[in-house]
Amino acid sequence: MSFLRRLSTRRLLAVIGGALAVVAGGTAIAIAATSSSPVPPKESLPVAVRQALAAPAVKGVTARIAFTNELIDSSSLPGSTPLLTGATGRLWATADGSVRLELQSAQGGGDVQILVKGNDVSLYEAGSKTLYKATLPEEKAGKKAEEEHGIPTLSALKKALRHLRSGANVSGATPTSVAGRGAYSVQVSPKRDGGLVGAAKIAWDAVTGTPLRVGVYAAGRQDPVLELTATDISYGDVDAGVFDVAAPADAKVVDLTPQLQELADKKGDHGKKAGNHKAKGVSGAAAVRKAAGFDVSAPSALAGLPRKAVRLVTVDGHQAALAIYGKGLGAIVVLQSPAEKPAVGDDAGKGDDVSKALPEVSIDGATGHELATALGTVITFERDGVSYTVLGSVPPAAAEAAARGL
Repeated sequence: MSFLRRLSTRRLLAVIGGALAVVAGGTAIAIAATSSSPVPPKESLPVAVRQALAAPAVKGVTARIAFTNELIDSSSLPGSTPLLTGATGRLWATADGSVRLELQSAQGGGDVQILVKGNDVSLYEAGSKTLYKATLPEEKAGKKAEEEHGIPTLSALKKALRHLRSGANVSGATPTSVAGRGAYSVQVSPKRDGGLVGAAKIAWDAVTGTPLRVGVYAAGRQDPVLELTATDISYGDVDAGVFDVAAPADAKVVDLTPQLQELADKKGDHGKKAGNHKAKGVSGAAAVRKAAGFDVSAPSALAGLPRKAVRLVTVDGHQAALAIYGKGLGAIVVLQSPAEKPAVGDDAGKGDDVSKALPEVSIDGATGHELATALGTVITFERDGVSYTVLGSVPPAAAEAAARGL
């Protein structure tokens, strides 16, 4: 934890997003223990967490890792990649935020390499010979200052844990052994309204505070659906040459920098407008229907879940209606917006690739596309000039029932 705490929030999110945004998320290093490995003394959870946060920074990390992904049935998506099938590989990281992650799948599909160096982030997929790259927008000085956090007191940690335990089951710090290192492990699971989410587990090095294992479990399943583990780990200087890697010259390059800059600009503009006008958002089914500019469907209940909120939001510069049914992780969210006009000429077919590759599902005569995972379901479809996205940590049958109820 000490090591990751010294990474900026933006770079840490870049590593997580690069490795799992294709399917879902986690960032850590981990490994299975052996019976002869050391085990740290028993400590309370607040003490164990504070010790991790206060641990001296390590110069760098070198690890062999194993990535498990049982989230999505690979047959539901075209192609094969280690990000979908699981893999083994290696990881290098330094205290200044440089990260290199290599994944090699035993099931084929080519290797994946993720690199974070300065403000530059890239992901190369050997199977498709595609390089996704981006330069992160520069951070403002004020933003950097906000990320400088002190080590919380024991009292503050106890208070935070009491608040967390009001809505979740949190285990104590269990002494264990991971990658031949003494470690503490903790499990967090929802108390109620958890949907398909069972629990999350994390283990960290008792001496350095470095995370050694992160796993996400689906309800009713003993094995993780997502987990990143390290089969070996060492600390110390990392040769700078490790991060001097380049994709093949014939790789197809997809530069995501313009999209990221556009999002940053929109976020900044939105903040300025909110500060200047202090306008309240439109909420409530009747008010949203009146202000949306398109026919909004917001029944009082969907799939047996009561409607909890309806709000007018902005998505990609356009007004959209967001409705929430149920509560907690088991809620169903419905996003509605005017359907885009079919592209013509050179733009025809663009933007359709991902959704159109998903399995089809019939929604009262409309053809939708469904992504079913161990942790939830997403359905997209269009009807009468309106585009719908239904998502929630619910089984496909529940999501389909909600979609048909709109």
